[in-house]
Amino acid sequence: MLANIGIEGPPWLGGESWSKPSLILMSLWGIGQAVVIYLAGLGDIPEEYYEAAQIDGANWFQKTRKVTLPLLTPVIFYNLVMGMIGAFQQFTLPYTLTKGQGTPANSMTFYVMYLYENGFRYFKMGYASAMAWILFIIVMALTGIIFITSKRWVHYQGK
Repeated sequence: MLANIGIEGPPWLGGESWSKPSLILMSLWGIGQAVVIYLAGLGDIPEEYYEAAQIDGANWFQKTRKVTLPLLTPVIFYNLVMGMIGAFQQFTLPYTLTKGQGTPANSMTFYVMYLYENGFRYFKMGYASAMAWILFIIVMALTGIIFITSKRWVHYQGK
């Protein structure tokens, strides 16, 4: 469509430098789930907190920083954990776009794609199983770090 009006577009999936940005842009389609969860979290914040902040003379920035963000930290925590796990499981989009090749120049070959190739294309099931266990350990370690650090930055209303 851009070529019809004289604009030469980038090689979205044809070049190494544009392959990851194109995946990021296509992955934005799935951001709706996180937005719905954020909206539910915003709806759960009692209006009385904002009224009290207004009486204390807080402006919109202070209300956001001192009321909204602290009360949204459980939702931010949940979306952070789920997003981190989802990032390590990036498979479907690059696999279908590149027909399992990871082209151009393997710039779209992710860990899970490599694991799948070893297990089901080359039938190295033991190697693929070891890769899956390593992925599990990495994801569990990072999730554990997020859970441990959450005691410092996640604030629950009841506590």
